[in-house]
Amino acid sequence: MPTEASSSAAREAVVAALRDVEHVPGAKKPDPILVADDVRRNFGGVNAVDVDHLEVQRGAITALIGPNGAGKTTLFNLLTGFDRPSSGRWTFDGRSLGGVSAARVARAGMIRTFQLTKALNRMTVIENMRLGATTQPGENLFAALVPPVWRSREQEITTQAEELLARFKLDTKRDDFAGSLSGGQRKLLEMARALMARPRMIMLDEPMAGVNPALTQSLLGHIQALRDDGTTVLFVEHDMHMVRHISDWVVVMTEGRIVAEGPPDSVMNNPAVIDAYLGAHHDTDLGDDALLDDAVLDSLRSEEESR
Repeated sequence: MPTEASSSAAREAVVAALRDVEHVPGAKKPDPILVADDVRRNFGGVNAVDVDHLEVQRGAITALIGPNGAGKTTLFNLLTGFDRPSSGRWTFDGRSLGGVSAARVARAGMIRTFQLTKALNRMTVIENMRLGATTQPGENLFAALVPPVWRSREQEITTQAEELLARFKLDTKRDDFAGSLSGGQRKLLEMARALMARPRMIMLDEPMAGVNPALTQSLLGHIQALRDDGTTVLFVEHDMHMVRHISDWVVVMTEGRIVAEGPPDSVMNNPAVIDAYLGAHHDTDLGDDALLDDAVLDSLRSEEESR
């Protein structure tokens, strides 16, 4: 795990890199790892995603926020190959990933997690972890018949998995079934399993959803540690306090479009963001972001009721 000094240095380096970036939608970044252009996804007559231009800075924690139904998860699905766009193109680390399958996107180094965790409940925690690793010779039918071909690699994978489980404080659950874990522990497991692929960028879809307060701080620390290790993080979140606390840059979506970008403090006071959450009440004094947070909570309640 990074030390406090290295963590502070990593944060300062990112802040310095983004200091001169314009606070406008589609802002150019000094070193983008992900660049998307003209990404559209239509469902009948509804434009779920309508993004003209988006760049994600390498090595930064970028938050993607917006009211319920803004198109955040749909954009995640498009960029990671879980859905196909109506039009658009995007590159990851200079490589075009438009139209590429989810498996190939993951192999390219861009891994995502889900709002509803995807742990394999009838497999143990360590088995779930092993599944996340790449370059496994034993997956080949013929190689699997020759243990010397895959045994050393399997040991490497197991060692890596055990180190990550210790880091995420799941080592005591190593041999438990994933289905026996709490909601927060499953979030930790999914994040740890994603790191088995050694991604250059990780995309987290509402990592705090359903997590009890006791594990929230732990998850925050792990997300910051990802950046400190050099991993780019893009996450969807509704908790404005969390967004302000850990993100280096914030992108705001509403009705499928990006309406604002900038550092957390700048974005929270942007009229376009206030209008996106509060609509006709945009001229009301927000105080200490209280009404903005209330608007997010109302959006979440509406989402829960619709389920």
